[in-house]
Amino acid sequence: MKTQEALDKFYQSLIISDYSVQTINSYMSALKVFFDYVRKNGLKRVTNENIKNYLQFCREEKKYSNSALRQSIAAIRYFYLHILEEEIPSALKIKLRKSNKLPLVLSKQEIIKILKVTRNIKHKTMLMMLYSAGLRLGELLDLKIEDIDSNRMKIHIRQAKGKKDRYVFLSHKLLDLLRLYFKEYQPKDYLFEGQKCNQYSPKSVQSVLKQALKKANIKKPATVHTLRHSFATHLLEDGTDIRYIQQLLGHKKLETTSIYTHITGSALDKIKSPLDSLDV
Repeated sequence: MKTQEALDKFYQSLIISDYSVQTINSYMSALKVFFDYVRKNGLKRVTNENIKNYLQFCREEKKYSNSALRQSIAAIRYFYLHILEEEIPSALKIKLRKSNKLPLVLSKQEIIKILKVTRNIKHKTMLMMLYSAGLRLGELLDLKIEDIDSNRMKIHIRQAKGKKDRYVFLSHKLLDLLRLYFKEYQPKDYLFEGQKCNQYSPKSVQSVLKQALKKANIKKPATVHTLRHSFATHLLEDGTDIRYIQQLLGHKKLETTSIYTHITGSALDKIKSPLDSLDV
């Protein structure tokens, strides 16, 4: 099977299986990288050892994180199982060790600085929405005008990760800014549109935050997803039940949300070092 034919069949299968646009794009990209590796190394037939070498290449040369490598493995597994209709090679049955790395979080003061230095109303509205509702970047960009329910003060997140719908609250401060933004930009379909009325670019949003961090003189290596982490942590610090936070974030398992209990300092701040009770 030629490369383009394989990619076309792969894409068709993902569409039929009703995978999200984001997953399809990620899987397609991952498989193309794998095919490029196979072609550059002149492999006529891919063996189990070749796959191990490829995974090592992803780690050492491409510096893949656990999540990136996991996605690459999932894409290749899908290709073997559904396109080649072959047994999945044992090299792809590897279990990656879970990282204990805690997510980066911005303080409330840092969030204030970021929003204050962002003068462009569209950019400010996007950043405020990401933080105020704890949205993933893809969820923000997929929002349509009708997803904003100002009567019920809700935002409808449609077909997010895991093909699930959910509602998150709409901040009153955000609604005020949204009305000003809508009056000035008058979007037609997507809530946030590019210059040609198409969907706003993910890279552009990351760039907006990067510029804001620079202007606010914040040195932390924050990304758009950091705003989501900050949202969850700040809710937890304010005493919100973790089960409600789980629902707002759209997490399937409470275990996923529980990572924020290791970040918040509300309980830890009440604990004193035993040294402070010693008369020294």
